Amino acid sequence: MAENVTQLPVKKERIMPSATMPAPFESLRQEIERVFDDFGWGGYPFRRSLFAAEPLFRRESSWATMPAVDVVESERAYEITAELPGMDEKKIEVKVANGQLTIKGEKQEEKEEKKKDYYMQERHYGSFERSFEVPESVDVDKIEASFKKGVLTVTLPKKAEAQKPAKKVDVKAA
Repeated sequence: MAENVTQLPVKKERIMPSATMPAPFESLRQEIERVFDDFGWGGYPFRRSLFAAEPLFRRESSWATMPAVDVVESERAYEITAELPGMDEKKIEVKVANGQLTIKGEKQEEKEEKKKDYYMQERHYGSFERSFEVPESVDVDKIEASFKKGVLTVTLPKKAEAQKPAKKVDVKAA
């Protein structure tokens, strides 16, 4: 039985930092990062490094708005897997710009139940945005994203020179 896998486009943008954030806003962003550092939260909470581990208390409090994400490194690529149950692939955007990989999504769910003695209607709306630093060893032009059964998989293949096996250096007695 063949399973459907939807390939999502990955937008590649090159934006100059000065064009995206005027000087007054850049200093405000730096001040906000400093405040988060002062509280021991490890920097600005919305732009985290690919390898940064989030503290347990932040993970628990934001689970409803932020999808669970796994980052795995293999010999040939990095793979980011995000759990997005109930989402439509048309509402997911994957973008690469200025060394950042950004995953955005929006979920709209409506539930209506009519029975003999009651009527229930629920609406759930929410959006998220997660960004990751893209390591220099990644071939940005070959990044791919696919969505299958509520799981988004973004593959970041390494450049050929980054895939070479480590060379063992013999230690000689002096």
